[in-house]
Amino acid sequence: MSGLAPIEPVLLARRGKPNSASLGTYLADGGYASWKKVLGGVKSAEWTPAKLTDVVKASGLRGRGGAGFPCGLKWTFVPSKEKRGDKPVYLLCNADESEPGTFKDRLLIENDPHQILEGMMLASFALEVKHAYIYIRGEMVHGAEILNAAVKEAHEKGLLGTDVLGSGVDLTITVHRGAGAYICGEETALIESLEGKRGHPRIKPPFPAVSGAWGCPTVVNNVETLCCVKHIVDRGAEWFKGVGRNEKNTGPKLYCISGHVEKPGVYEAPIGIPWEQLLAMAGGIRGGRKLKAVIPGGSSAPMLTAAEIAGVPMDFDGLVAAKSMFGSAGIIVMDETADIPKAVTNIAKFYAHESCGQCTPCREGTPWLHKMLKRVVNGEGKKSDLDLLLQISNQMGNGMTICVFADAAIAPVISGITKFREEFEAYIAKSNHPDFALAAPEDLTNKVADRTASWRA
Repeated sequence: MSGLAPIEPVLLARRGKPNSASLGTYLADGGYASWKKVLGGVKSAEWTPAKLTDVVKASGLRGRGGAGFPCGLKWTFVPSKEKRGDKPVYLLCNADESEPGTFKDRLLIENDPHQILEGMMLASFALEVKHAYIYIRGEMVHGAEILNAAVKEAHEKGLLGTDVLGSGVDLTITVHRGAGAYICGEETALIESLEGKRGHPRIKPPFPAVSGAWGCPTVVNNVETLCCVKHIVDRGAEWFKGVGRNEKNTGPKLYCISGHVEKPGVYEAPIGIPWEQLLAMAGGIRGGRKLKAVIPGGSSAPMLTAAEIAGVPMDFDGLVAAKSMFGSAGIIVMDETADIPKAVTNIAKFYAHESCGQCTPCREGTPWLHKMLKRVVNGEGKKSDLDLLLQISNQMGNGMTICVFADAAIAPVISGITKFREEFEAYIAKSNHPDFALAAPEDLTNKVADRTASWRA
């Protein structure tokens, strides 16, 4: 397919500027103009929550956190005042960026926190929120400090607080640090953690828009998503729609590229940019080697071979058509020197560690996958291991658990084995213990099936 025209930095416009995180730098670049414009139109009804929501809906903005759900449509799921009564509405900015291969939100937090805050302010106005939260990954200590400083600056400037700029609008933003759990990137686990409980995903329905934080209507939006809201109000929905590949994939997008490329980093491009064009932005494969495989949406996305990703538009629909997913746009590139079995084993170790343990298939299955993969790469595998790994994986996913963590854990395993099986078989062929059997107190197949049936009952 033909390429897309490059764009001037929008989301990353202040990256590299001196004091980019300060309020002064942001105001000098026209920051908070949209917030002031919206608040200035409150009393005349030029701007209303419904109008701002309609603008975001018209832009076609899809959530940048992974699921790609239309942002404006998500906002409309919040019950009306008549239906929710005296319950407040909460906005939660999901800054719990924990997906391996993904580091775009951290870049925005550390370089341009006021862009995030303005996006949150506008979203809060649309949702009639009086108290919004930024839930940030616990390890991002520096980022939390920057956000707290930015919130303080905004309060001191009168951009947050009571009766902001004489508009009658009240808004407070609180930065809340998580405790380092990957699962808290899932919106209902994030809500549980914010409430002071263990980060376990909730069964849905009810969805957060109806019953979220403290039983109140809640919207959870990703950092990058909220930054896009600010630019949609700045420049208009038509501008945003004109940037992407088509009407279902609109706007500028941040791509995280790591692995075997010459220039790893975060790149801003129109959403839907062809794979080859994006790879060229990162300087191509390091050392002039050949491409072997790509994980296109963070470690939870099925990997694609070099042939499968050729010509693929890097957006939600393009990667679904290629039988993977866009996810968080955390692109991990592997050249011809990559050892796929070791890479898959390393990813499996991460998921075995991060399972919250709430659902049996995930709690029992993730460590089993890692143990079996580890024994293969350690030269202790046997021929039946690969089929057993695929069997266990298929019993863990496809709706067998409360959230999609298990589906995320099995994606690299299934795609790695099915697409690069000969590499796994090569390890088994060199096995020092061809008859080595993984000791188990009972058959895993029956164990998973029995406990899943019990949970469903």
